[in-house]
Parts: sequence; structure tokens; C-alpha cells
Amino acid sequence: MGMRVNVVVADVEDAAAIIESEKPAGEWKGFEAHGLDQAKCAMLHALLSGELFDEALAECGPLYGASDEGPWLMKLPDDSVAHLAELDEDALERVGEELAATEEFEEDGWSVDEVMGIVTALADLAGVARAQGRAMFVWMTQPE
Repeated sequence: MGMRVNVVVADVEDAAAIIESEKPAGEWKGFEAHGLDQAKCAMLHALLSGELFDEALAECGPLYGASDEGPWLMKLPDDSVAHLAELDEDALERVGEELAATEEFEEDGWSVDEVMGIVTALADLAGVARAQGRAMFVWMTQPE
């Protein structure tokens, strides 16, 4: 089993409270996204921004870590949130297919449908973040 992951929309000032939470998606608008990790978020950011993977990985680094064992909190780059919020159905499908074909997703056995599901959920949440003027955070911890 991979990391326990929650993706939520919140104010930047809420970052410390998010990392302290046992289940942020229960306290802020969001969803559970098991198996999503920093490398997968960076690959998505690279596809949306046109940046190289290493540059995208640096931008998707953890903001906070409660300890070396986690949980960790990262903030999705604002430009990726904006891109996700603006994707139409065809563009969502293209992004999902491109992501599914990357090493980060293929090595973990993600199907195209699973990748499409996560991209669609991220895009929907990005729309909420943009409408509310908030950020998107990814909270990750080791499974218990």
C-alpha cells in the first residue's frame, strides 16, 4: 500500500493546521488520493507548465514535515492549479493519457482510468480553489 494522501483546498494560513490533522479531507474540502506522491504531482506540474521534471519536482517539494516519518504537506503550484481549473474535457483526457504513460504512474501500475479519475478530481478541486482564492495542498503520511 502506498502513502495515505489527502488533497484539500484551504487558505495558506491553514497549512500548520492541515499538517496536524489526522484526515484533512474530513476538515477541509478535498478528497483522499492514495498513491499520489510528490513525483506524481511534479510530473503533473511538468506537463501543465512545460517545465522539466527536475524543476517541477523542486517546486512540488514539501512545505512542512511534522517529522522525518511524516506527515508531510506540499502546496501545488498556483500556476498548475490555474491550468487544472481551466482544462476542458478534451484537455483533461489528453493530460490524463499523457500522465498515465509516464514512468511515475506506469511503475506503480496505475491504469489510464485511475489516472483520469485523479486528474478529473484534481481539476474539479482546482476550480473550487480558484473560485475561493485558496490554495491546493497535498497531505501525505505513511500508512499505519
